Amino acid sequence: MNSTLSHHSVLLHEAVNALCIKSSGRYVDATFGRGGHSRLALASLGHGGALLGLDRDPEAAQTAARLTAEDGRFRFEATAFSALGDVLERHGWAGQVDGILFDLGVSSPQLDDPARGFSFGKDGPLDMRMDPTHGESAAEWLARAAADEISHVLRDYGEERFHRRIARHLVESRDSTPIVSTGQLAALLAESIPTRERGKHPATRAFQAIRIHVNRELEELETALQAALAALAPGGRLAVISFHSLEDRIVKRFMRAQAQGEVLPYDLPVQGGPRGATLRVIGKAIRPQAAEVEANPRARSAVLRVAEKLA
Repeated sequence: MNSTLSHHSVLLHEAVNALCIKSSGRYVDATFGRGGHSRLALASLGHGGALLGLDRDPEAAQTAARLTAEDGRFRFEATAFSALGDVLERHGWAGQVDGILFDLGVSSPQLDDPARGFSFGKDGPLDMRMDPTHGESAAEWLARAAADEISHVLRDYGEERFHRRIARHLVESRDSTPIVSTGQLAALLAESIPTRERGKHPATRAFQAIRIHVNRELEELETALQAALAALAPGGRLAVISFHSLEDRIVKRFMRAQAQGEVLPYDLPVQGGPRGATLRVIGKAIRPQAAEVEANPRARSAVLRVAEKLA
């Protein structure tokens, strides 16, 4: 891991405060990253409390190993957060967790390290995998995917209006020269897109789309939210930080549906709260303050949503 690459946890205090940490509670940081949220949560836990971290990034696991050695209240599992349910079953925490945090953003060390292939800012291998030891890299996918598949990924995960045009150009280009670096891909995307969005690189949407597809991020999120709901104890808190509209839409709809409960005919007289509701949405969506965005521009798109498990 390159020690010069730093990470600033977004909405750090807001997210940890949203968990309403109890001294002897059990908590899960489902996206450990570089440990910012976990360290702050541990500062609020007493000797009887416990925190479990999850992350599939091998570099995050290195940071977690150091924290595990420092603090006996912390444990770590090197796995995707979609495995949350199985992990908690093994630890005997199913249905007993007091708070779960998801920070869905790509960390600054991942973005800033050219070897990871997440960013077009510096040329590097076209990888984009959260866990580079498993699965298909972005380069491998682009080498085999049909134009229609590439087009659908760019449209559905990047909301890229020129998805067909880009897909055709990538397939034509790879026939003569394999697309193996971030610089290559960024240049091809710039050639494919006839207009520019102010303040946005033409490769932004496509890089997001390919990364989401390679890591199955939206499918992972949907699985993890269901697992988190089952894992929480009554009164337990679920806090989710999203960074783009696709993630936030999934989180918002999930919390709203669980808070709404059973949908009954509008004219049916019903007493009490909604039947079948499992969550209570806490407050409105929280966004970073201007000072945080100024200090860390990558925080500008962050949205924190919080819900509480009903009895």
